[in-house]
Amino acid sequence: MNIDTEQYQVKQEPFYQPQGNEIALYEAAYQRRLPVMVKGPTGCGKSRFIEYMAWRLGKPLITVACNEDMTASDLVGRYLLDATGTRWLDGPLTVAARIGAICYLDEVVEARQDTTVVIHPLTDHRRSLPLDKKGEVVTAHPDFQLVISYNPGYQSLMKDLKQSTKQRFSALVFDYPPADLETRIVATETGIDPELAAALVKIAAAARNLKGHGLDEGISTRLLVYAANLMDEGIAPREASRMALVDPITDDEDIRSTLHHAIDAVFPSH
Repeated sequence: MNIDTEQYQVKQEPFYQPQGNEIALYEAAYQRRLPVMVKGPTGCGKSRFIEYMAWRLGKPLITVACNEDMTASDLVGRYLLDATGTRWLDGPLTVAARIGAICYLDEVVEARQDTTVVIHPLTDHRRSLPLDKKGEVVTAHPDFQLVISYNPGYQSLMKDLKQSTKQRFSALVFDYPPADLETRIVATETGIDPELAAALVKIAAAARNLKGHGLDEGISTRLLVYAANLMDEGIAPREASRMALVDPITDDEDIRSTLHHAIDAVFPSH
């Protein structure tokens, strides 16, 4: 089967600032084709890191945004009916296994547990993917690697990975960057003044302290970039911060008021 791998290449270097030795650790895991789980809160840079590593390694990347309606067929493939009869269409996991891509299952915990079971044969010595409906077993290309992301802080008894799945992966643990690094990321990503970026990071720190005390999740680095982009478009810092940092994460009036006070303290004359 001829598949154009060029469409899956990351052609431009994504901006990524290392927090530690995660690049070396990932490269070592890739050399042995170990499955990798990246763990951390929403918007802390997990997906950007995988995109960067695919670029750095020169490997195609196929990303799947997992959701609760995703079936095993959505991952591995299905028969389709067309004018000439039926034809088989590979799913993204199967395509990745065939061409030797990095397959990234983003927020895999959102998928149904009976769906995630299909990845198990690709994560051990078999490195194979049974296509039961087609009567075929796909042997993974030597370059294939499976990567999943997982947010341990956003789970319930109904939405968690089984131990039988977790223990098939090596893991990299991510968190929000230290303040100075996060400031540099926001300023570099958006072009705003570093002092304004530092002010946004202070607001994020205040919100993250409320996690578990009224907030399910703190303000992510991604949301800081959104606020900075609004400010770069001429929106006043207070308005940009409320639109990007407060309104998306909570409807609780007390929490909103607390965060509005934090914004006013950081931007007293804006």
